Amino acid sequence: MNVVVVAGSIAGSKTRTAVDYTVKSLKENYSDVDVTLLDLAEYNVQFSDGRNYLDYDGDTGYVARTLMKAEVLIIGTPIFQASIPGSLKNVFDLLPGDGLRDKTAAMIVTAGSARHYLIAEQQLKPILGYMKAQIVQSYVFIEEDNFYRREITNDDVLFRIDRLLEDTMVLAKTSAKIREAKEAEYDF
Repeated sequence: MNVVVVAGSIAGSKTRTAVDYTVKSLKENYSDVDVTLLDLAEYNVQFSDGRNYLDYDGDTGYVARTLMKAEVLIIGTPIFQASIPGSLKNVFDLLPGDGLRDKTAAMIVTAGSARHYLIAEQQLKPILGYMKAQIVQSYVFIEEDNFYRREITNDDVLFRIDRLLEDTMVLAKTSAKIREAKEAEYDF
């Protein structure tokens, strides 16, 4: 199974810290998956201009094609100004409207305040749903006081990330079996 973990910002370190733990946990606990980390801070992604994602080249083409090949997406995002970063929204804009069909998507959200807890519900889930992703309903929300020197200091946060990964893999495998059974109904 092809899992892509996205660090959806070009600034800050907390989301990258959470995503790094996520990648480590995936590799330790799910040896049957291929894990790719896409940290948007490491790529020069141009603004979407409406072209087909296959028509982009360079970093933009690589990011878009990597997301389209994924079977599972784990999206890490900070909350800036009560919203997801423009860099993450731009990546979604590069993809077709149904570009997340048959992909399982989970979210890890970092924020400076508990007041931003519902941003994932109000902004990120609607985008993922519109793009036809199978969304893991729960997500991990991590506040600033759970980090110290680029480390997650709260064991409950680590437990919640591990649980999110378990829920994500179960949903992905279950959805794949359902699709396979549905396709087997066709006799051509």
